[in-house]
Amino acid sequence: MLTAEHLQNQLAPLFPGLMGIKLVEVSQDKIIATMRVRAELCTAGGLCHGGAYMALADTLGAIGTVVNLPPNTRTTTIESKTNFLGAAAVDTEVTAESVPLHRGRTTQVWQTSIKSAAGKLCAVVMQTQMVLPA
Repeated sequence: MLTAEHLQNQLAPLFPGLMGIKLVEVSQDKIIATMRVRAELCTAGGLCHGGAYMALADTLGAIGTVVNLPPNTRTTTIESKTNFLGAAAVDTEVTAESVPLHRGRTTQVWQTSIKSAAGKLCAVVMQTQMVLPA
């Protein structure tokens, strides 16, 4: 089983590390992470940019798929749909939770809910991951 610490170290030099994504929990049934809403991740109005929500969710869904992959396979995102429902202000933290809706032989579908520090739902993302030979 890949641990949150191991995966965090792998993400550190990559885009999720640049965004400041911090893994809190990693299991085959749930991925939880936080992200500080820095000014660099915001729109001109000081609110978290929609692309930051999408990238956070894409990261969690991919990690969820990775920890569920059979041997000698890899994954890539093939579809993602985001509903924006609320805003998170600069200098706050959002929490994302991703759960599997389908774990098939060739695809996995993950749903990620992102909430503000106040617990308000900011976005819901549904993504499909393709399972490929390594």
